Amino acid sequence: MTLDAAITGVGMSDIGRKTNRPAILHLAEAARRALECAGLTKDDIDGISTYPGKADNSPGMSPLGTGEVRNALGLKTRWHSAVPDGPSQMAPIQVAAMAVATGQARHVLCFRALTESSSQTATRRASIPGAGRARLGGWYSYLVPANAMSASNWAGWMAQRYFHEFGMTREHLGLVATGQRAFAQQNPSAVMRTPLTIDEYLGARMISSPLGLFDCDVPIDGACVVIVSAADAAKDCARAPLTIEAMGSALGSQETWDQRTDLTTMGAHDSAADMWKRTDLKPADVDMLALYDGFSIFVPYWLEALGFCGHGEAKDFIAEGNIGPGGRFPVNTGGGQLSGGRLHGFGLLHEACMQLWGQADGRQVADAKVAACGMGGGFIAGSMLLRRD
Repeated sequence: MTLDAAITGVGMSDIGRKTNRPAILHLAEAARRALECAGLTKDDIDGISTYPGKADNSPGMSPLGTGEVRNALGLKTRWHSAVPDGPSQMAPIQVAAMAVATGQARHVLCFRALTESSSQTATRRASIPGAGRARLGGWYSYLVPANAMSASNWAGWMAQRYFHEFGMTREHLGLVATGQRAFAQQNPSAVMRTPLTIDEYLGARMISSPLGLFDCDVPIDGACVVIVSAADAAKDCARAPLTIEAMGSALGSQETWDQRTDLTTMGAHDSAADMWKRTDLKPADVDMLALYDGFSIFVPYWLEALGFCGHGEAKDFIAEGNIGPGGRFPVNTGGGQLSGGRLHGFGLLHEACMQLWGQADGRQVADAKVAACGMGGGFIAGSMLLRRD
């Protein structure tokens, strides 16, 4: 069932590595561009939403909360949300859609801002549990003694199991990384735009076997804003609204990466199954995909979860050229997080919207009308179908 909600504007700041620019300046730039995209002013915005809310558990990972962004932009909002435990990085978009569909707000500004590149120091590293702290709690306290210090280790376990079960090789994952780099070369905003050959991919240093350097996303400084509007309000915006056709979410029964019963699946599988129940569209109707690629191994998991190929068949689906430039189901056409830079899924959604509006320049997918988006790794996930009428 289609929600009475649509995406009406997106904006991304200039992004980069070690910009040493305050997060609020990145955010203000992204917000201005999103408002211009939608043909709205700050006075039209009456809701604000983010993931995960202001946090200091990892340097630069989430330096801004809803309150300071609201005040800095001069917004007069009547609804707000910061969602650390929702359906992954897609949570602020999904709760915003529900807010406008139920009349809590008319136009919600959803944002993600990071300064992970500039904020790292010798003693505090981004994406390392408890970096710089004396004590650890929860499931981290079980993983860190085993030298599983970051998500690269946890994703490495999954990749190793998937390789063992289905015969995937590093060459298959290399096609993911090199394909997204080829897309990035057509995206002026991407941080990694030099060509990447399969030999360079295979020769790069190992991070957590079988994952190497180019299997990992790139920490950056930047911000992205997505405006979600009520369906009737969206009609008055500057460009054709992108209807949120369906959404799905998942939270695994084992809330850790390492204890899932089947390590060759993720929360993505549960989220996608939930989403497809809510629409008459099928995978064959999709024109492009925006799939969370914190690590390259997530892309085949999401392909299988969304039904573009069967369980264990992603390696052949990728090898046949389906997901790269010129493929039937192009994935992460802006370069993804592997080459475009890590905006925790918001950059992927930004690219999907630009594709559906026909404004992706040299990487444009011809007549793209439907996009499938999946965010999250491990046990938690959110998925969404967007449609341009």
